Amino acid sequence: MTCNGCVAKAKNEILKLGDVSDAMVQLASPQATITMQRHIPVEVLQVALHKAGNYTISETGNNKQHSVENAAKTSWFSTYKPILLIGAFITGVTLLVEIQKGGFAWKSWMPHFMAAFFLVFSFFKLLNLKAFAESYASYDIIAKRWLGWGYLYAFIELSLGLAFLVDIEPFLTNIITFLVMGISIVGVVQSVLNKRKIQCACLGAVFNLPMSTVTIIEDGLMIGMSGLMIFTML
Repeated sequence: MTCNGCVAKAKNEILKLGDVSDAMVQLASPQATITMQRHIPVEVLQVALHKAGNYTISETGNNKQHSVENAAKTSWFSTYKPILLIGAFITGVTLLVEIQKGGFAWKSWMPHFMAAFFLVFSFFKLLNLKAFAESYASYDIIAKRWLGWGYLYAFIELSLGLAFLVDIEPFLTNIITFLVMGISIVGVVQSVLNKRKIQCACLGAVFNLPMSTVTIIEDGLMIGMSGLMIFTML
């Protein structure tokens, strides 16, 4: 494998196998550590990997167990550092915009926050659109049935970001946001409740963030903000 897109494709194909509960895939060797509810033959894993590309998998001994345990002990902050920094950056910049105007008005702050949120998150998705779409298809209820939704979703986020930024049809923009994010959160909640250890596609294939309640909060925040703004416009 040569890039994070390769990693995302290989991991997603492995996770589609019913008895796989977790898959840690990386560019450096050893490249994959797979946790299974019951043993899956290497041959079956090989067939799954062929769907992702010309990759080969072979079984090793148990001498890597110690490093796997250490990886599992990675702190929560270290795991989610990228998304926490992005959230802090967006919050700080949009608050500064409000302060510069002479005070804080939540009705003008929220559209700016949502604009920055969608523009930043769509940027990371568009860096490797194909890898994002394939990763998104592993849990989203629409993308599972139609891979093209993942490609379209990144541009929907970009369009929403621009619409919030220039204040185009705010009522319609918030309606679309509420619907799109409402649909998106369904697959996220299902994955978290089922304790599926899969990669969250919120930042595309750039960062290997695990799906968790952090993703639910992220989507829920957009749903809550858009819902509140719709209510104030009625």
